[in-house]
Order: sequence, then C-alpha cells, then structure tokens
Amino acid sequence: MINIKLTEYRVVAVFEALKGIMVLMVASALIELLYPDAQHAAEELVRHFHLNPASHYPRIFLEAASHISNIRLLAISLGAVAYAAVRFAEAYGLWRGRNWARILGLIGAALYIPLELFELAKRISGAGLTVLLVNLLIVAVLWRGRVK
Repeated sequence: MINIKLTEYRVVAVFEALKGIMVLMVASALIELLYPDAQHAAEELVRHFHLNPASHYPRIFLEAASHISNIRLLAISLGAVAYAAVRFAEAYGLWRGRNWARILGLIGAALYIPLELFELAKRISGAGLTVLLVNLLIVAVLWRGRVK
C-alpha cells in the first residue's frame, strides 16, 4: 500500500516539477521578448550613427539604457520564480512522501477548481475540461493519502 501511494505521489511530483519548469521557461521567453538587451541595442545605435560613446550625450544615453527597469517585468519575474519554487518544493516533498507536501499540493490543486469551473461556465473548452480533470485527479490522489 505504501509503495502505491508513493508511486502516485511521485507521478504528481513529476507533474508539479514540470509545471515549475514550464513557468520558468515561459517567464524567461517573455522577458527575452519584452526586454531584450537594452544596453547592447543602445551601443549598436550609437555605433550606427558614428557617435563617440565617450562624449557627453551618447554617454548619457548609454548610461540610461543600462539602467532601464520595468517594475511590472520585475514583478512577473519574481512571481514566476516564487511560483516555481513552491512547485519544486512540493515536488521534492511529494517525491520523498512528506505529509506537508501532500497538504500543500491538495490545497494548491483544490484552489484552482472553482476558477476552472467559473471559466468552464463561461465557455466550455477541451483544454479547460482537461485542466479541471487533471486537478480533480490530483486532489483525489492526494486526498486518498490523508492521515487517518
């Protein structure tokens, strides 16, 4: 019985780790698209116009480009890292059969179910149904392993 439970937990652990990896990959791609190397682009622009990068105005331009910050992009990046960290911690705990990870996974999966039902009420889609069914399956697997 313990081996079956651990195997089911490990399947969920792999799924959670894959979610964490996917979020990091998507966030990285988004950052690459929205925030390409501003410093490099500024240097290329200065070279293109044959400006002296050491002179006053090109230097101000290059300095400004090197310090561009976008608070939303930073927030998205930190959110993605935090989400991935939680998914990785949960995956580790489930792989090792830890009760805290089972509870974390149970709460995490169950929290999405009302949102998924709300979205499906607006418009039924195959992807929405699949996500709902996967989360229901995760809740069932983790609930079944609860301490009695």
